[in-house]
Amino acid sequence: MFFSPVSLATKYNYLEEKFLAAYKWLAETDLDNTAAGSYPICEGVTANVQEYTTFPAAEGSFETHDLFFDIQYIISGKEQFGVCKRDGLILKQDNPDNDVKFYEEPEMSGTVLLLPGDLIVVAPEDAHKPRCAAGAPEFVRKVVVKVKV
Repeated sequence: MFFSPVSLATKYNYLEEKFLAAYKWLAETDLDNTAAGSYPICEGVTANVQEYTTFPAAEGSFETHDLFFDIQYIISGKEQFGVCKRDGLILKQDNPDNDVKFYEEPEMSGTVLLLPGDLIVVAPEDAHKPRCAAGAPEFVRKVVVKVKV
């Protein structure tokens, strides 16, 4: 899936070397047997294997990153992944040390159902609300690959 306004469609090369290294790592790594933790892939690209239980969407917040793309890949479980444009959001909290900003809930947004084997690429211009339950809360194993802009 590629989610972008047409004005940004050519701003980034989603097939440049860093992205290709990330996609290759996801395809060739035995993720079912990879422990939670951080794994450097190449310069400017790090995979973070996470384990958590999803929660009701109302308990989460939309977030953005200035310095990194996220490639979010579901290993097991499922989640409803919130998406909207960053423009026009109202800032609630800024954590520059962690490159994350959180926002008030927008009036309108959408979601994508992520199932095992699915990934979504989130650019700095995209806001996203991860870890939301798709139905009842459930345990999820996910990789979030951080790709430096």
